[in-house]
Formats: sequence, C-alpha cells, structure tokens
Amino acid sequence: MGRLNRKFAVTRVSSTADGFYQDTRADTVSVEEPLEIRVGGTTLTSTMRTPGHDIELAHGWLYAEGLITSPGDVSTARYCAGAVGPEGENTYNLLDIDLAGAARQIPLEAIRLTPTSSACGVCGTQSISELLHRTHAPISPLALDPGLVMLLPEKLREHQKQFNKTGGIHAAGAFDLEGNPIVVREDIGRHNAADKVIGHLLLNGALPAKDTILVMSSRASFELVQKAAMAGFPALVAVSAASSLAVELAREAGMALVGFARGDRFNLYAGELSRSH
Repeated sequence: MGRLNRKFAVTRVSSTADGFYQDTRADTVSVEEPLEIRVGGTTLTSTMRTPGHDIELAHGWLYAEGLITSPGDVSTARYCAGAVGPEGENTYNLLDIDLAGAARQIPLEAIRLTPTSSACGVCGTQSISELLHRTHAPISPLALDPGLVMLLPEKLREHQKQFNKTGGIHAAGAFDLEGNPIVVREDIGRHNAADKVIGHLLLNGALPAKDTILVMSSRASFELVQKAAMAGFPALVAVSAASSLAVELAREAGMALVGFARGDRFNLYAGELSRSH
C-alpha cells in the first residue's frame, strides 16, 4: 500500500443519449490516516493527515500553538515503535516529541488537548486578541502586486503532484516576492499542509516569514490566517472564499488577505495593493 495514495476499483457513471454508461476501472485516491502528536508522552493532538513530512507538520503545529519558537526547542522527534498495524508493522502514525530548554517549562494543559479533523485547525482558540498576543513577531505589512497575486495559484498548481493523481488533496506553498516557490506541501487537510510549510521554514531558519506569501489551494479560514500570522507571513492568498473571522483577524494582524484568486481576478479582503499597478 502506498503511503500517499491508493488505488480502488470504482464505477464511473456518465450520461449518454441512450441513458447512462457505466465503466469500472482503477482510481487513485489520497491516503488519509491519523497522526497523534505526543509531547513527553502526553497526547496533545491528533489529526487526520496524508502521511509524509510529519516532522515538519509537528514542528509547524507546535510553533503555531506557541509551544516552540525555534528548532532548538525540540530535542527529539521520533515515531513511537508501539504504534503497530495488524501485521506487526510500524504504522508511523504516532509521533513522540521531547522539548528542550525553556519550552519544557510551558504547561501542556494550556494547549488544546482535543482531536482535530482534516478540516479543523484552532477550534479551541478563545479570541482574536488572545491569538495576537501569542504571535512570535509583529507582521511587516506588504503591499501586494496584483500581477503576482494572479500568477501564484497557477504556480502552486504546478507543484501539486498528488493532486494531479487524485484530485482530492490540498496544497500550501511559500513563495518569495518574485513568485518563486520556497516550499510546497500537500495534505488531505489544508491546515496540515500549512503546518508542513511552516515547519519546513522553521527547520531551515526562515521564520518569521518576512517578504514571503503563503498560498493555499483552499478557502481562507480563520485557522489558516492564524497559522500565517503566527509564522509572520505578511500575506495569504487563497483560491476560494474567506470567512468573516479570517477577514477580521487578517485586518487586526496587519496581514494582506486574498480570496477567490482565480485567473485574472481576486478579492482583496485585507491589506493594500502596490501603487505601481
């Protein structure tokens, strides 16, 4: 079984002039498996994700939750050998983290201890003001170039390898101001994809993400704006709609927020455009 996708026999049905046509063939679907993240043996969260880049995902999630501020705050990250499948194999679905330094002093009970789905990110966050108080660094405002914004979704699409195979997986990408990709990650959950990108940047000393744009293949939800704000992104570009709370948070945080970025149009919900346009 592949870790990223699997094949199933499916029946495709289409309409014809004489009725309906059925055709059974193999179809590729994205893998969805649970990942439990433990810190010091204590379960902090579990999420449904697409396997791969789990270490980045864990670092990104811990950073967005305010548990760590640098890669040095994590001393070890390992898959638990006790998580085994029906044939005794390691499922790689339980990640055990040990913190170091000052991060070890943070009370774990202050962190959300509830499960999350592949669609839910920060359901336990109390308020925008509380969230902004937890951000690691102030956001440096960025005036967006409209031409660049219109190009970014297609640039992200070029790197969506698993989407090309399955059509059922989200992507997140960090791009510089010239439109060059820094890192692109895919996952069944949009917030997991964002965590993987943030984790990658953290592990490579690239946070706060100044002069970097986070691009999402999904809608712009509150939890995605929250993660972008925690990582210091000055702008978030999404191909679908923005929620009301996402708009409010982006405006409070000083972040540019774009939704419905498709082809030659987009909606600017927060922030400003560059004067050169």
